[in-house]
Amino acid sequence: MDEHDEDIRWMREALALAERGWGHVSPNPMVGAIVLDRSGEAVGRGWYEGPRGAPHAEVRALGEAGARADGGTLICSLEPCNHHGSTPPCTEAVIAAGIRV
Repeated sequence: MDEHDEDIRWMREALALAERGWGHVSPNPMVGAIVLDRSGEAVGRGWYEGPRGAPHAEVRALGEAGARADGGTLICSLEPCNHHGSTPPCTEAVIAAGIRV
């Protein structure tokens, strides 16, 4: 399996996680996220399950990963939000966690 195949595999898993929000998050999008540590091992998974104001997929995955996210990679089915709404921007959580890619 080459790097491209790995990327596809992780994105498929992120999309499958996103589907867990089906029927619960409308009108917001379904989102899934996976945190890989520095060695490429999955250490955090999350999805948005609502209601409004609940942690987004990225924040849930980063919370599960904890310190293992530092220097790692975030695979996300939708770009992290960068605005204040019902929750703080996910981009701030991604940066604070030390995600490199």
